[in-house]
Amino acid sequence: MSLPSGHASVATGTLVGTRAIPVEVQVDVGSGLPSFSIVGLGDTAVLEARERVRSAIRARGFEFPNARVVVNLAPAPLRKHGTGFDLPIAIGILVATKQVPAQLIAQSALVGELSLTGEVGTIPGMLAHALGARDAGLELITARIGIGQLRVVPDLTARGIGDLRQILAVEQDCPPVGVATRVSRIPIPDLAEVVGHESAKRALEISAAGGHNLLMVGPPGSGKTMLARRLGPLLPPLDADERLDAALVHSVAGLDESDVLAGVRPFRAPHHSASIAGLVGGGVPPRPGEVSLAHTGVLFLDEMPEFGPSTLQALRQPLEDGNVVLVRAEGRIRYPAQFALVGAANPCPCGFDGDPVRRCTCGEAVVSRYRARIGGPLHDRIDIHLRVDRIDPDRLVRGEVGESTEAVRQRVLEARQRAFARDCSVAARLSGGALVSACRLTAGASRTLSDSARMHHLSGRGVTRVMRVSRTIADLAASDRVDRVHILQAMSLRQMSA
Repeated sequence: MSLPSGHASVATGTLVGTRAIPVEVQVDVGSGLPSFSIVGLGDTAVLEARERVRSAIRARGFEFPNARVVVNLAPAPLRKHGTGFDLPIAIGILVATKQVPAQLIAQSALVGELSLTGEVGTIPGMLAHALGARDAGLELITARIGIGQLRVVPDLTARGIGDLRQILAVEQDCPPVGVATRVSRIPIPDLAEVVGHESAKRALEISAAGGHNLLMVGPPGSGKTMLARRLGPLLPPLDADERLDAALVHSVAGLDESDVLAGVRPFRAPHHSASIAGLVGGGVPPRPGEVSLAHTGVLFLDEMPEFGPSTLQALRQPLEDGNVVLVRAEGRIRYPAQFALVGAANPCPCGFDGDPVRRCTCGEAVVSRYRARIGGPLHDRIDIHLRVDRIDPDRLVRGEVGESTEAVRQRVLEARQRAFARDCSVAARLSGGALVSACRLTAGASRTLSDSARMHHLSGRGVTRVMRVSRTIADLAASDRVDRVHILQAMSLRQMSA
């Protein structure tokens, strides 16, 4: 018995950056030689859906039409990526052949990958698809597995199905509104475990309170990496909006977003062999890079001079703008990238330039070339420069215990509360008139800042960053105005000792 011919239209979407752009899957089953074609600028994964869909339909007891099947993905000029079109294409064929009632999907958007046996699987970017369906006023139909992660999206109506046959069920599986209770699996390193390094701990506190970028330079084994990994726990937990923003980037990248949804700020530490695309985003199809995966958190670049010079310079625009804009032939793609940069570097190739005990074996020209790998413009965008030297072994043997992460974090939270009550932002994001108004420099602070800027040949950006750090120091001191002592402390943190 031949199946009836017909047309069907199914709503779905394709990812462009962190947004799901609406796509209409138009299916026509008509007379002609049996064939199955998909048009509309789909990539290889989309075109391969023909085999998955054919097998899935038959495996679940439906009949695949012995007719001419044409699937158009509209709008045709928009490039489509991924396996999420499997489910809407299959359901579109079943609706067109009257095997599934059209009213079951009339107000729905469908996204999901199909196995050859008809099970529905999840795909990267489900949070983006959930937001797209909600904003369009549609119910989302997708894989039952993983639908619990969509609880972070408020006002979402969703139905999870395990296989194609379950599309005929009318009951809905709607995730409750709001963020579910989650527990992070990431161990939290304690600042109390760090022996000595009082100035470095103070720098971490200032960085956490104001969202400032930080560069630590010192010999191997001095504790730079250990200190950097303790910055994240000093930061306040993510609020609801930040959780959704950060989880959205992780979802689009195909990564587990559970820890972000638990309120833990991202901590990304890419290897120095990372490419430009890996660090700032790109590829085919485009995917977010490490700077976007660190959004709302920390990006740690260990052995910073070992990164490619062009790779490091690609950080300049994200550090200034808080986002990454990739320009491709099909258009512009924007990813959020508001993070605190923490770099760690040896002072020279052998690592012992300036060390009071071990002699450096590098020549002066070698040291200069090595330090220049980071580049002046990137140096200028780093608020705090810090020398980290090795501590006395006797202090380690004695097992000294320093101030705990919780104690320092409490001061960070109080400083941030003052900043948000005044400016609705941390100091690192202030500029122009808003920064001048927030600082309220005393007469002594103004003179000190002007004199220091001339003495150290600071650029306009450098002056701005000194003002930002001094505003954070004042917040930690519960001071409404930035005074001379705050400027001097900020300048001392910017002028790294050799």
